[in-house]
Amino acid sequence: MINMFEVSETNNMITQEKLDVRTITMGISLLDCIDSSVEKVCENVYNKITTLAKNLVSTGKDIEKEYGIPIVNKRISVTPIALVGSAACKTTDDFVEIAKSLDRAAKEVGVNFLGGYSALVSKGMTKAEELLIRSIPKALAVTERVCSSVNIGSTKTGINMDAVRLMGSIVKEAAEYTKDQDSLGCAKLVVFCNAPDDNPFMAGAFHGVTDAIINVGVNGPGVVMHAISQVRGQNFEVLCETIKKTAFKITRVGQLVAQEASRRLGIPFGIIDLSLAPTPAVGDSVAEILEKIGLEEVGAPGTTAALAMLNDQVKKGGIMASSYVGGLSGAFIPVSEDRNMIEAATNGSLCIEKLEAMTCVCSVGLDMIAIPGDTSAATISGIIADEAAIGMVNQKTTAVRVIPVIGKKVGDTAEFGGLLGYA
Repeated sequence: MINMFEVSETNNMITQEKLDVRTITMGISLLDCIDSSVEKVCENVYNKITTLAKNLVSTGKDIEKEYGIPIVNKRISVTPIALVGSAACKTTDDFVEIAKSLDRAAKEVGVNFLGGYSALVSKGMTKAEELLIRSIPKALAVTERVCSSVNIGSTKTGINMDAVRLMGSIVKEAAEYTKDQDSLGCAKLVVFCNAPDDNPFMAGAFHGVTDAIINVGVNGPGVVMHAISQVRGQNFEVLCETIKKTAFKITRVGQLVAQEASRRLGIPFGIIDLSLAPTPAVGDSVAEILEKIGLEEVGAPGTTAALAMLNDQVKKGGIMASSYVGGLSGAFIPVSEDRNMIEAATNGSLCIEKLEAMTCVCSVGLDMIAIPGDTSAATISGIIADEAAIGMVNQKTTAVRVIPVIGKKVGDTAEFGGLLGYA
């Protein structure tokens, strides 16, 4: 039985502690859109998305209004486009035409991002997959809402070093294509090792094999931070239990929204991704949680241990709350999206080497990190290789989303806007 205290507690989480459902993401299979004609593929893709997702945004708004739970984003993920376009696309421009169709469909249904302009090349690259990868910089420059990802390795298959080398050049090229926007194109491109196919978060979302599914990403750094602040000075057992119980409560909110969205849209419910995903807003920082745990400043000795404990307890709390927990679930460390991480990086206490150590225990990897625009493609490939090696050996998802901001150097500021923040 739910009592009034629990109702009040949930209300406070939403109104004062920034609890929200970060995204309802509809996964859509485009395998039945394959054709030998690029024009026909584009038509099929547009029609399939606009038919299945036509009520996604309005349903999200209705649930938000009815339950009083903020639902920040409504998004779509699709089958990796390297597969969908393999029969028709003979040039990079052919793939760009599909990207434009995806963008038009995303605008038509009202979602803010669409993921799945992707290739899975851990075992090697087909000609179509290579063409898609080489088309990414232009595709991200001529579209607004399309996000791209490339999986270059896995624990089972190892790392495709040819793809690693190529992706260093692709990241640089994407930065050049969008240099008038502080190289924003790179913020919509992520390179994975062990990529999950049920991730609702962008830019790395892509759809697996079912026809359609609803995945939900729920978020609550402010809630966890508030809970930790209530047990300052107590022992580690109390601290861990507090994080775990808080994660449990957050996950139950996510499951409520996911099941309701699934019922109203008539599409199966997939997973809940409980990820502490920060924003630039005050009180919505993962770094601040680590400092509440006891760090002088994020980046100081003990940071990796604190993050490991936080990640572990969040995962355990989520699993206790729901049998549908999946995706990346844990703590994200996107530098430009976390106010306290930005401050730590500015002060010099947080560097890319320390961030790489932290990725051994967090949910993803080196995320939303601005680097000087003159960083070479070879250096970026080296960063990708290092991060992929951590993921492959430790059987975990790792990723790289770095932004070489063309024309900027160390000490300069780049503005990405919205949830993407600044660096």
